[in-house]
Amino acid sequence: MEASNNTEEPPLPLTLTRFQVSEEFGFLLPNPLTELPAPYSPWMDIAHELPHLIMSHRLRSCVHQMPQLSTQHLRGREELHLAHLVLSFITMGYVWQEGEEGTVQVLPRNLAVPYWEVSQALGLPPILSHADLVLANWRRKDPNGPLEIENLDPIITLPGGESLRGFILVTLLVEKAAVPGIKAIISALCAILTHDEETLHRALQELAGAIEAMSKALRQMHDYVDPEVFYAVIRIFLSGWKDNPAMPHGLIYEGVSQEPMAYSGGSAAQSTVLHAFDELLGICHREDSAAFLHRMRDYMPTPHRAFVEEIHSAVSLKQHVLSSGDTRLRATFNRCVSALTDFRSYHITIVTKYIAIAAAKAKAGQAEPGARAGPSRGKPPSALEAKGTGGSHIFSFLKSIRDTTREGMISA
Repeated sequence: MEASNNTEEPPLPLTLTRFQVSEEFGFLLPNPLTELPAPYSPWMDIAHELPHLIMSHRLRSCVHQMPQLSTQHLRGREELHLAHLVLSFITMGYVWQEGEEGTVQVLPRNLAVPYWEVSQALGLPPILSHADLVLANWRRKDPNGPLEIENLDPIITLPGGESLRGFILVTLLVEKAAVPGIKAIISALCAILTHDEETLHRALQELAGAIEAMSKALRQMHDYVDPEVFYAVIRIFLSGWKDNPAMPHGLIYEGVSQEPMAYSGGSAAQSTVLHAFDELLGICHREDSAAFLHRMRDYMPTPHRAFVEEIHSAVSLKQHVLSSGDTRLRATFNRCVSALTDFRSYHITIVTKYIAIAAAKAKAGQAEPGARAGPSRGKPPSALEAKGTGGSHIFSFLKSIRDTTREGMISA
């Protein structure tokens, strides 16, 4: 089993390839594998049947019958990412199959040990994260077709049907929309070092345009994701066992540790994109929000985390713009901050619809006719009503980071 992390290179020049970031796909894994080598067919067979196995309450018994496979036949980053994706989805289904009142305390050895080994090789935690759910979980229906929702499918799914498909793929399209902005980071930092104000101005225009395109992509959530299905069916499978009242003691990974371990569930805060933009623009979040965001970096692929840290230690864009006295640069910088503020405001709108309003409807029994409830029965989850799947107090957190983003504007 091997992974290639090419982050131990000289610090200059700053390039995307050093951090396993793609010029075409950004932080998305380029053209992920969809099948593991033959020895791992027991994993793939279960993974392809997950929604059915969970809804029929048979996943846990299938996992118990699964052979314990060695991870030594996995080769390269793509196979490791697919293995992590598959084992993450199986783990979430295993833990949450019976809802928040029927959780388990132990992840069985035949699942826990290989999952831990693959996680260690990738530098990822042994839980479903944004890197699995979105970055490594996509395939084109037509290999030569466009990267658009009609031509895409997730590789592995959980209960939630078309709404889960929409949630994964709309989030993927937000990541794809960010790519020109990711490339603009490199251009901007190089332009500061060479005192090339024209290139810096163009880079900031690219960044602002990318953030605005991300907001446009995010709006598609309304078209593809049913709020009741997201709240009552999908959300629990994205939840972790840290800061979650349904699993207050965490989870024992049998054969790995005799003590329970606690990990946060999937969260948009695990996306490297906004961390990178924050660092470039010099956005300073309040202490508690910053602490949560920094903890979420542990859920990113190691090279992506290193990319964010590299931007943090680079020359300050904001200081350069301030000291330049260039009103055009200042205006373009502020357009970037304003676009990022708007994106975060829109994210609050989405969360309000898909969590707060959906929770109120579920509580009042006013879910839309025909809406499915609970992972496999009628009671919607309540343990994380006021929290995100990552465990944060969601509205205070989102409003805080939106407000501190707005405070990053340079006043005239």
